[in-house]
Amino acid sequence: VQLQASGGGLVQAGDSLRLSCVVSGRTFSRYSMGWFRQAPGKEREFVSAITWSGGTTYSADSVKGRFTISRDNAKNTLYLQMNSLEPEDTAVYYCAVDTARWSWASLSEYEYDYWGQGTLVTVSS
Repeated sequence: VQLQASGGGLVQAGDSLRLSCVVSGRTFSRYSMGWFRQAPGKEREFVSAITWSGGTTYSADSVKGRFTISRDNAKNTLYLQMNSLEPEDTAVYYCAVDTARWSWASLSEYEYDYWGQGTLVTVSS
């Protein structure tokens, strides 16, 4: 399984970005997926997750109301729409697949077994 994340960049506070994660090598639509992020000097943290059908989503309190996770199973692609970005959102963002779950999604990074390479999001004030 390979995951390729893209869409990061340098933006100003209040701007929007959409991250994408293309999955290849395995049946993407069967599994739950998630986004995590790691800020400089900090541990990786959960951002958002979605079940196989897209019917259920989960978000960290810090991004609720600003970030939206979605997926297009026909395109094998996971998305993260990020609005009203804040300097505190600056981090490397990683997409991940949990091949053990499909009807619900874990918030723990340790349950995800395949990871993308990460895409850097920098938000200036």
